[in-house]
Amino acid sequence: MRPFTPSKKDEQRDQILVAEAIAGNRSSLEQLVIRHQSWIFNIVVRMTGHPQDAEDICQEIIIKVITHLASFRTESSFRTWLYRIVVNHLLNVKRQHLRNNQISFEQYGQAIDRTPDLDLPDPNALPVDLHLIVEETRISCMMGMLLCLDPHQRLVFILASIFGVSQRVGAAIMSTTVSNFRQQLCRARHQLAHFMDEKCGLIRPENPCHCVRKTRALIDAGLVDPHNLLFSREHIQRVHEVVTGRDNSLANFLEKRCVQLFRENPIQPSPDFVNYVKSLLDHPELNAIFELYH
Repeated sequence: MRPFTPSKKDEQRDQILVAEAIAGNRSSLEQLVIRHQSWIFNIVVRMTGHPQDAEDICQEIIIKVITHLASFRTESSFRTWLYRIVVNHLLNVKRQHLRNNQISFEQYGQAIDRTPDLDLPDPNALPVDLHLIVEETRISCMMGMLLCLDPHQRLVFILASIFGVSQRVGAAIMSTTVSNFRQQLCRARHQLAHFMDEKCGLIRPENPCHCVRKTRALIDAGLVDPHNLLFSREHIQRVHEVVTGRDNSLANFLEKRCVQLFRENPIQPSPDFVNYVKSLLDHPELNAIFELYH
């Protein structure tokens, strides 16, 4: 299921599970979590740039969803209601955390310039295939680029450009107008494309930053750990394999290429939050809230 593609069947299924969960069916609540946990996690990990931070924030979001589930009204879209909670939590509850992670494009460019070009390490001395480590460098760098956007623009770009949310649905999730959503999206695309056009070797071969040449320095600096890859895995699904279709609003070739590169990054495997939900429902205070549903 991809929650950002209009589907009456999926929406009806969600609403049935919500009604059953409010009536006290724990299994239905767990199924709701299973249906949406991967999408929520992949939004959050791109907002924070680190899977562990994303897991912690997702747990906070799950608590908020459980404690507010009875406030959902079936005449509205559950997916909009749910992802609005995700967005509001990221922008409000973790506002300071996200600001601390944010750097400017100028600072990020300076960090790239200071990173020396080195030969790749000996493949025989590595615990995983070398191409996975270079891929880790590429994905980590692109996660860093997202952190150069302010939180609102970052969310808009993640929703629309990476996960293919329509501007109408995106505006509803962000609680803004379609016009404002479109303006923020255009600014985010322009800023990322401008930066990559000047720095990224994936855009222009003559540019100064190439993943292959920066990998060894990032390993030496402890920013890429061959023994603990955060983003790169074998046989993992790419975003573009799930998010089909093209964005016809992208007239600029450079911005199209930029978006394409972000969609080539993998869908990160989500932690299984079902056991976490079970532990929450065994907690006396949260269980009492859940029992009030029925």
